[in-house]
Amino acid sequence: MKKTVFFGLLATLLLCIPASHAEETGTVTAHPDPNKAIPISLTGYSGVVLDVLKTDLEVQGFSVVTDQAQFSVTGTSSPVKGALMDNTKTYRFNRAYSGDDRSAAHTLADDIVFAILKIKGIGHSKIVFKSQNGTAAELFLSDFDGSNPIAVTSDRVNVGSPAWIPGTRALLYSSWKSGFPDIVIHDLFSGERRSFAKYPGSNLSPSVSPDGKKVAMILSKGGSPDLYVCDIDGKNLRQLTKGSDDESSPCWSPDSSKICFVSRFATRPSLFVLPVDGGTPRRLSVGGVSNITEPDWSPDGKTIAFTAQGGGFNICTIPAEGGTANIITEGEDPAWASNSRTVIFTRRESGKRVLSLLDVPTKHVKDIHRISGSCSQACWAR
Repeated sequence: MKKTVFFGLLATLLLCIPASHAEETGTVTAHPDPNKAIPISLTGYSGVVLDVLKTDLEVQGFSVVTDQAQFSVTGTSSPVKGALMDNTKTYRFNRAYSGDDRSAAHTLADDIVFAILKIKGIGHSKIVFKSQNGTAAELFLSDFDGSNPIAVTSDRVNVGSPAWIPGTRALLYSSWKSGFPDIVIHDLFSGERRSFAKYPGSNLSPSVSPDGKKVAMILSKGGSPDLYVCDIDGKNLRQLTKGSDDESSPCWSPDSSKICFVSRFATRPSLFVLPVDGGTPRRLSVGGVSNITEPDWSPDGKTIAFTAQGGGFNICTIPAEGGTANIITEGEDPAWASNSRTVIFTRRESGKRVLSLLDVPTKHVKDIHRISGSCSQACWAR
């Protein structure tokens, strides 16, 4: 495919994100247990529309049922229409949707989520992830459910740790194209790439602050892997940790004031939090699990998800201030969606890695089977 055609398709994918028609109307029928899926029925749908509705709803707190539904949606697939009714027979909305079937179904699902849960749906969100085929690894951009994948890189070298720069269509990630792990910045519209961090040693795990102003990363230019932070333009580099303990996996608090990262304490990896301006790292209490890696801070600031290893890999959560770990499901490398309830993570299956979606409160898991290769390190567009 010619380069101009590729970036034209990419631009179309990035720009064509319809706004939801959701409006706040009526009184929500009470749901007594937020940790249990809300039963909802879907009538009149088939094919891709039904598949999209089921996926979107099941990873955002709903269970699609045929009877004893608390809410019901009736409509058609072509054109996409939807009427939401609660179990008091009160209509919440009745709408028709434009656009292709897949896009229209995502918008309908977003309207359902907003009408019932009062949170913005993730139907039109994008992800970036790593796909490994043999010795070659590339980054791909797709819809959050794996549809419409487009290759971001085609270097046939190791690549990883993609991080979205909020409010832009640009990524930071580590690439071994030069023969060494360097961090590059990649403009997805123009395809332009340039070096962001190319210090002696390893340049790994870039993580962009939610306000888009700073980048945390792990550099070994001083000898051991330490936590550094710089401005988004790469200037004003500062070292935040020093010592023989290996640091890894930085992530940011939603207000961009603190960084959570992994450091070895008494030979075991533990979670620490450090103000972006520096200071003494504070170790987070994580009761019940050990060998912790890959933290991610929820956008609402309440929860940190991470991987715990011990006889296998598990996705766990703790309150942001620390506490007893809640083991959610088997898997690794969690990343929060903007709704602070859906997580994308990696699950090992038959010798390869599969991307999966997790609704944290209900612990419902749904694999993404549309993507080939061994997939991992997914992150959400911001």
